[in-house]
Amino acid sequence: MSVGPTPARRSQPLAGRGAWRAASPERLFARVGALWRARTAAPASTAHRGAYRPDIDGLRAIAVLSVVLYHIGLGVTPGGFVGVDIFFVISGYVISRSLVADLQKGQFSVTGFYERRVRRIFPALFVVMMATSVASAVLFLPSYLVDYSRSLIGAATFTSNFYFWKNSGYFANGANLRPLLHTWSLAIEEQFYIFAPLTLFAIHRYARKRWLLVLAPAALASLGLSIWATDIGPTANFFLLPMRAWELLLGAVLALRPPPQLRWRWLRELLAVGGLALLAWPVFFYTSATPFPGLAAVPPCAGAALLIYLGSGAGSWVTRLLSLPPLVAVGLISYSLYLVHWPIVSFVTYCDLRAPVAADAGWILAASLVLATLSWRFVEQPFRNRNLRLPRWAWLGGGAAAMALAAGVGLAGVATQGLPGRFPRSVERESQQPSSLGRDNVCFLGNNPHLRSWNAAACTITHGGGGRVLLWGDSYAAHYVAGIETLASAIPYTIIQYTAAGCPPVLSYSAYNRPNCQRFNQNAISIIRRNHIGAVVLAARWVDLQRRGLGELDSTLDALARLGVTVYVIGQSPMFTADVHIIALRQGADRASGAWPISFAPDLNRRLAAVVGRDRFIDPLAHLCTADVCPYRADGRLLYADEGHFSVPGSVQAVASYFPLLERPELTRAADRRGEGEQVFGRDASHPLKIAATGLRRRKAH
Repeated sequence: MSVGPTPARRSQPLAGRGAWRAASPERLFARVGALWRARTAAPASTAHRGAYRPDIDGLRAIAVLSVVLYHIGLGVTPGGFVGVDIFFVISGYVISRSLVADLQKGQFSVTGFYERRVRRIFPALFVVMMATSVASAVLFLPSYLVDYSRSLIGAATFTSNFYFWKNSGYFANGANLRPLLHTWSLAIEEQFYIFAPLTLFAIHRYARKRWLLVLAPAALASLGLSIWATDIGPTANFFLLPMRAWELLLGAVLALRPPPQLRWRWLRELLAVGGLALLAWPVFFYTSATPFPGLAAVPPCAGAALLIYLGSGAGSWVTRLLSLPPLVAVGLISYSLYLVHWPIVSFVTYCDLRAPVAADAGWILAASLVLATLSWRFVEQPFRNRNLRLPRWAWLGGGAAAMALAAGVGLAGVATQGLPGRFPRSVERESQQPSSLGRDNVCFLGNNPHLRSWNAAACTITHGGGGRVLLWGDSYAAHYVAGIETLASAIPYTIIQYTAAGCPPVLSYSAYNRPNCQRFNQNAISIIRRNHIGAVVLAARWVDLQRRGLGELDSTLDALARLGVTVYVIGQSPMFTADVHIIALRQGADRASGAWPISFAPDLNRRLAAVVGRDRFIDPLAHLCTADVCPYRADGRLLYADEGHFSVPGSVQAVASYFPLLERPELTRAADRRGEGEQVFGRDASHPLKIAATGLRRRKAH
């Protein structure tokens, strides 16, 4: 998120020690007040000639506060993520106005442009990356530190948007444990800056300043691509420049070919209200379920562009509102505020084992504002001081060296595998448990499942003679596979795995971030017919269905009833507020057992049973938990691989406890066979299989 200065402000050097004192935090509001008085006293006609625009800093404040309030758990701005889009429009406008001013004065220089970018962007970013690296090295488990280190390499090379595109998602589970996730927007802008200077130079020199002829088609093409990608590739649509470029180009077009100024005050005021509404509606009414960006990004971007345009002339009451000193003050520190707030949120989430809630919002916001002000004063301002005269090559070389150093820290974190020696060896062993989800990309399909990869023969996990059963669902169905394979001798049926990441077995389910789920689920009906399936076991991360309504499962139940198959629905299995490795470390890595509250209301399964019918519904919580507290470790082994998916021992315990279609007497005999427990769990006689079998014997005795 580049929030660079306007050309007029940049051309006014700070003068010696007096200017240094003027940049201090205690004089920030005094400085803002002077700027505001100068702006309101200036003739309106100066606004479009490169004069300082306090309303733009006010608009920056609206953008950054929307993002920060969205992240800190206050809950009042569910669509606050659109603040980044507002920043994109501002950046396109400010940078283009700066470049065209240089072109018109005959002072255009590509190296000069990048020197200003280095002064503006690199110092605060470098400090935040180094501070975050120290905190991550102290706090993070090895696997988390490796992931952080890879994202650090991306942030230092301004390619983090590619890393998060391939390895995460802005709204994905666990995204708030990535302290540098927010650098994706910086990467977008820096990639845009690769093309912007030479493109504007070429249009100015060779296309006779026909800005619209070149930039408008490019912006429309980018917007069209974003609309198209909303369903086809939503994660790429969010993170990649080709689908975001139109937002920056909108600001650029506004700077290069602004519409004529409006003479009628009533029309300016009316449009100002409209522009403010276009900003406010998405901030307060969008959610993480809103298909975004695409068409949904048009209102906030159009609103930002409209307010920038109105502020360039006689202005409006909204212009005066945005020019108020408190908003301008926040706007001045907006870059540092954006940088520091998200690592705070991420580390709070990691340390508290939960996402921030409203009670945390006040101190997180206060801490972010204090750190941002300190960063603005002691990091940003010194490097932007024009009295600090160094050769251009020194600025460019120093910036490159700083980013190379940060990338080197990231490479070291990856090469050392997350410095596992910081923790007990038991933590390292547990973090390397094998997957319990089955064959990846064949039977458990990825985020964008390719149905041709699935193969019935390869995905047959038991070979009983009692008929064919389809295990259908998302990763919370797949995590039963390890237990099913281990206890195959107690299952007199042929079970076939058909699972995909993020795709609950709901025929009516559609999600912009999982565009292929409908095809995946519709294909299940064909599989049932083609393979003569007699029974279906449905399991999923049902918590994600709550917002849509659990009744959506009826679409699947009705279709299966028409096919005449027997249906079993396994309810929501335990999910915790954090990765169990973190919980275990917090409670003591050497403890043989441990339990933790689940992250959802237990009545979810009761409500789901009401939809399904209790005779075919299995409640995992009834078998594994006491009220809302569930064991995550037993006999020294973790029962989960993360915050909710079973580990191999956990999968065996769950299948032995409640999975349908098992022959329970056979399960008891299997557990009593000499040596079987040793083969599966080593020499520990009290493994989950034996625990389950013991429970069965006790129930039979009663």
